[in-house]
Amino acid sequence: MRGILLPDSRISLRKNAAGAIMLLDGVYFYPIINKGAFFMADKNIMSYETVALDEENHALVIIDQTKLPGEVEILHLTEQKDIWDAIYLLKVRGAPAIGVAGGFGVYLAAKRIQADNYDEFYAQFKKAKEYLDSSRPTAVNLSWALNRMEKVVTDNKDKSIPEIKELLHKECVAIKDEDVWMCRKIGEYGLSLIKDGDGILTHCNAGQLATSKYGTALAPIHLGRERGMNFRVFTDETRPLLQGARLSSFELQADGVDTTVICDNMASQVMKNGWVNAVFVGCDRVAANGDACNKIGTSGVAILAKYYGIPFYVLGPTSTIDMSIEKGEDIHIEQRPAEEVTEMWYKKRMAPEGVKVYNPAFDFADNELIAGIVTEYGIARPPYTESLKEIFKKKAEAEAAKKK
Repeated sequence: MRGILLPDSRISLRKNAAGAIMLLDGVYFYPIINKGAFFMADKNIMSYETVALDEENHALVIIDQTKLPGEVEILHLTEQKDIWDAIYLLKVRGAPAIGVAGGFGVYLAAKRIQADNYDEFYAQFKKAKEYLDSSRPTAVNLSWALNRMEKVVTDNKDKSIPEIKELLHKECVAIKDEDVWMCRKIGEYGLSLIKDGDGILTHCNAGQLATSKYGTALAPIHLGRERGMNFRVFTDETRPLLQGARLSSFELQADGVDTTVICDNMASQVMKNGWVNAVFVGCDRVAANGDACNKIGTSGVAILAKYYGIPFYVLGPTSTIDMSIEKGEDIHIEQRPAEEVTEMWYKKRMAPEGVKVYNPAFDFADNELIAGIVTEYGIARPPYTESLKEIFKKKAEAEAAKKK
């Protein structure tokens, strides 16, 4: 990581509202904390990798997203417990990023396994895989990536343990590389749905901070910026963890996008004002019928968009589509701690002690509210029971062509 170590007293500093530090010339930088040292970043948040593998130091490297936007802290995680905690506590979050982190994490666990034979190695690998998989049960990308890594092990039982470990390394790197490609393709398809100057509303954060690059829901916007296009984006704050206010607005502003943060209950008014031409959201799991599970509050946004005649699009890779689940009601919804609602972000507790709290992490938008599901292999349209099968057919054909 590049940066300039700050001298103790020779530079006069002050912070802006977002926690950025301003030098005397009026240029803002964000404080970077890395292994206990304090750095001045010479690039903005869009220039950092959300998830990376430090092979030399046997570490998963992530941005601690619970600290954003006030400071950018780079974590080097070497222990499985720390990686599990990072996923559960949303230090790394977003379905694609969690999948990449899971792939790197289980590879790092495999590197440490000391086994004399395949059966012993596989038993220890399976235990590590199931442990990481328990950290976020709703996001299908995590189990998808871990299952993919397990398949490498089971398909190569005739090889030596060192050879299997090397194959696992190649696979986890491939998962990340494919994520970058997928996000760019999603961005290209999504960009075809909007035009220069459009107003976009988004919920939660499905941007670069949720993936390896570009994002899913925000990919069309970032890609459009690369091509000189301008959009006006409204980001729901996304209670209770404020991923929209803290993360989406942070990366969009860093990319030069006209960004406005709104409270979740302001979405209707913004739509009524005629300021929104399309809604773009990400997804953590999509059922075979097109029901799309995403951050809590997504369902309400979809209902509002339908009422005001605004197209509501779900953007995500095919790895997020779970054809084994028939409908949204079958998706397991993670329940989060009550303190996220009653205490987090407040100087003092804001709800009375002992009051009941209902805090599901996700809900799902019914397929009838969704104008299209944007994937790396095209845009699925209703009826989704048919169009999603066509998307997977295109994927299978593309993968078969690669092998020729």
